[in-house]
Amino acid sequence: MIRFGIAGFGLHAVRRLMPGFALARNCKVVALSRRDSGKGREAAAQYGIPHVFGSTAELSRCPDVDAVLVTTPNVCHLQDVSDAVAAGKPVLCEKPMGMDADECRRMIEGARKAGVLLGVAQCFRFEESTARFRERVAAGDVGRPIFARAEFSYPGSGHARTWLYNRSIAGGGPIADVGVHCIDALRYILQDEPRRVTAAGGPDEQSGDVEAAAILTLEFRRGTLATVLVSVRAHYRTPLEIVGDAGALRADEALNVERPVKLELWRNGQRVAEETVSNLLTYAKQVDSFAAAIEGREAFPAPGQEGWRNQIILDAAYRSLSSGKSEEVPTFSDDPGG
Repeated sequence: MIRFGIAGFGLHAVRRLMPGFALARNCKVVALSRRDSGKGREAAAQYGIPHVFGSTAELSRCPDVDAVLVTTPNVCHLQDVSDAVAAGKPVLCEKPMGMDADECRRMIEGARKAGVLLGVAQCFRFEESTARFRERVAAGDVGRPIFARAEFSYPGSGHARTWLYNRSIAGGGPIADVGVHCIDALRYILQDEPRRVTAAGGPDEQSGDVEAAAILTLEFRRGTLATVLVSVRAHYRTPLEIVGDAGALRADEALNVERPVKLELWRNGQRVAEETVSNLLTYAKQVDSFAAAIEGREAFPAPGQEGWRNQIILDAAYRSLSSGKSEEVPTFSDDPGG
């Protein structure tokens, strides 16, 4: 049984992580940290968590903590991961992993030197829907992928995480917040990497200094052209579609974790197959998989290198948003020094 400490216990921990841990088989939460000590004690009492700390560094030094799950605002990730690594603790860091690719490189370098596992919480790699898309595309159900589409929008006005509208804390708007999910899902399903990205979008009167909506075009190395649409104003949507020369595979709510997902295969204007899957166990699978990796029983599907890869693409997207031009995605090397 792997004992986790959650650093930055807030809304995400309440809505997603704790329900996931309640369904997990080989891990549990024994500690949390929160800057507001009063709210920290309240959360600990509510969930029966024995240890409460005011910082990630203190949490990481707790002998009862086997692994640290970093869920603090994005600007804190580098320091929090570094604090956990310095204490010799494996770290699962929320997405986006850093504020820029260099921060991700430094995290990976630190974890390697310390000899501890570093993972990124790209939770949709643990969804049944994403797994089936990946399997069916690899099996040739749509033929050669020509187009791909992923969307993630939600009405963010009045959202409790107000720091999402501050670039110095969040690193960006919905491109960084939920666009990273879409990018990672497409990379994972297509088993391919973007070589160029083009971005368009902008802020509105509520979004501070970050974009409120954006569209990205990704040109993958094997030729697939993909679009990613993100917004914190539009109706909640998470559709996903892969269109090939032999058919199209799609799901209207592919990336949601609350309702069943129906995948449909279309050919020649007709639906020729469908299946319904559940993503209910997504967050439980994520932490159980990380626990299994710590124990040496399996490889974690989202190691820190994947967070680094995603951040390189995010950085290119934000360069494009600023320049108004297409931007190349630098070739990735697993070696932080490379």
